[in-house]
Order: sequence, then structure tokens, then C-alpha cells
Amino acid sequence: MCCFFEYKYAYLGENNLMNTKLTLTIEKEVIEVAKEYAKEKGQSLSDLVENYFKLLTRERSVLKAEELSPRIKRLRGIIKIEKELDYKEILTEELKKKYGC
Repeated sequence: MCCFFEYKYAYLGENNLMNTKLTLTIEKEVIEVAKEYAKEKGQSLSDLVENYFKLLTRERSVLKAEELSPRIKRLRGIIKIEKELDYKEILTEELKKKYGC
């Protein structure tokens, strides 16, 4: 069984960097065990996830436009979307369809 794990608000964290909402779909049992682990470590589940992402991406460098391959450069900007498009709403609806929530 899966459930939605969703942060609902953007706010300034302790380090004055903007935190933002993230929706993850994770097995319920995994969330429960992760919550217990975070509590044992004196962290919130949000901190645990954020620190894991930082660990995964710390060595990754940001590519500058001039470092992109010619094929990727040609693809930039070819998709045009409506300004009113609410991708979060679309994502939520598709996840509900997929998981029957």
C-alpha cells in the first residue's frame, strides 16, 4: 500500500534558505520506519530526506548552457506550455488515478 507524503508550505528555514513543498509517493511501511529512525536521531523526516538528497547530489555540478551537448542545446525551449498550467494539480490527479486514492 502506498500513501502520499506531502509538504504543504514554503517557509524560511533555520539557514534562511527558502524551503518548498515536495510530494513523494512512498510505501506506508517505509514511511513508518523512516519516521521512527528520524525520531531516534532527533531529526524530522523532512530533515532526513533533505540530508539524503544533499548527500546524493553534493558531488554533482551544475551544467552551464555552454557545456551542454549540441543535441540538448537544440531541444532547449521547444516545449511551450500554457501559462495557466497547474502541473501540481495534474500530478495529484494522475497519482490518484494510479493508486486509487
